[in-house]
Amino acid sequence: MVKIVSVGKRSRAARHGIEPGDMLVSINGHTINDVLDYRFYLADSTVELCTVRDGRELSCTIRKGEYDDIGLEFETPLMDNKHSCENKCIFCFIDQNPKGMRESIYFKDDDSRLSFLHGNYITLTNLKRHDIERIIEMHISPVNISIHTTDPELRVKMMKNKRSGQVLEYLGMLSDAGIKLRGQIVLCKGVNDKQNLDRTMNDLLKYYPQLDSVSIVPAGLTAHREGLYPLEPFTPEECAEVIKQVTDFGDMCVTGYGERIFFVSDEFYVKSGTPLPDYDFWEGFTQLEDGVGMLSSFKYEFESMLSTLDEEEKSVVAVAKRAKDVIEAGGFGVIHDTTRFDETYSGSYQRSMDAMQENLLKYPTIQITVDVHRDAFGEEDDGTRYKPVAEVNGENAAQIMIMAGCDLSEDPLFPDWRENLHLALRLQQKGDLLYPGLFRPLFFAQRNYNMHATHGSLLVEVGTEVNTQREADYAGELLGETILAVLNDIAEE
Repeated sequence: MVKIVSVGKRSRAARHGIEPGDMLVSINGHTINDVLDYRFYLADSTVELCTVRDGRELSCTIRKGEYDDIGLEFETPLMDNKHSCENKCIFCFIDQNPKGMRESIYFKDDDSRLSFLHGNYITLTNLKRHDIERIIEMHISPVNISIHTTDPELRVKMMKNKRSGQVLEYLGMLSDAGIKLRGQIVLCKGVNDKQNLDRTMNDLLKYYPQLDSVSIVPAGLTAHREGLYPLEPFTPEECAEVIKQVTDFGDMCVTGYGERIFFVSDEFYVKSGTPLPDYDFWEGFTQLEDGVGMLSSFKYEFESMLSTLDEEEKSVVAVAKRAKDVIEAGGFGVIHDTTRFDETYSGSYQRSMDAMQENLLKYPTIQITVDVHRDAFGEEDDGTRYKPVAEVNGENAAQIMIMAGCDLSEDPLFPDWRENLHLALRLQQKGDLLYPGLFRPLFFAQRNYNMHATHGSLLVEVGTEVNTQREADYAGELLGETILAVLNDIAEE
């Protein structure tokens, strides 16, 4: 059982009588022990919750959108205690912290749930076979694994845990089950480098493509190593040798597999004075948070920003401004919130909703809200990328797609969705009349897209990442003209 500490106001859980202090026992008959159980079994569109209150067992059935939350919060993010590390690694950075710091600094986590939620690396020594089976059943992916070496005896020596060698078999179990894996090798001078590193990289290739990247990072050493294994830092010359060894092996992987797979972290380049590889070398920066390619990524982003400083706006914000200028010129007041909410995708809709509610409180006469996005098509397997354009008055404009949501659950949080849909259809019809081909088919789905904020809320996708800025800007102007026409029609009614 897991204690519920808060229930969101107006949430589905609150509407079904669940209260803070209740104990969550099961979802759809499955016992809930931690956050993985909770998230996995909550994904269904119909969930039966069993709770206990004052010794009485209660149950309720909640119908919702698939993967939608129901508004429960628990004592800890994991809904359980963190699993501590059972190893005594010769390179452990926790053991190298100075004395007298806060207690949490000295906690060693080794928790597969943190790997899934936050990208932490795990050693596998904390896991039993049933834990691996649960990861496979729930298809938790990716799993970040601290490998260090594929030599079982050497792994035991490095991690000082007799299980550390035998648990390497879990790599095969996870790989065979289709679980995406990402590996890390903490490289220790004179221990698992040179020939042993070659062996480890060769051994790990059998897990490709499930194992899609491996980072090689130097052991971090501090001045606080009293009584610890005598490790020495890599010299600049040795760092250059590691770079060459791993790069040569990666070149072979590119030839044989089409991907580099193995990467050294930025420290090796900095210490050796070796020039950083270019942006494309890092193949999507799958291990950026492990310090792999971080400097190249920063350099690329910095230079990209520099190139746009003399041009005021090159973003979806500029697109929205074009629409705003047109509508204002037509005699309607417009509030343009230029805040970016998608620096990280996680939580972006909630941040957008918070800002929308602040503006609605500040400007209570707002009748229509428009959340302007840029769509993403991605690319086909052969590399083909499609650019949605329409020719309007002899000039290309990025195509526009209006998104409309609904809530068909028995206990809807978005009960007035039909009013929003009516506005979306009205805008779609006007756009098709004014600029044939400019508007893609309206996208309708059981999601709210923050449209429950008002009876006149819209989400609009203007072009994709392939469209030029001019195509997107022109589409913004045409979107403004279309909205203005609808507003004038409403004013005349």
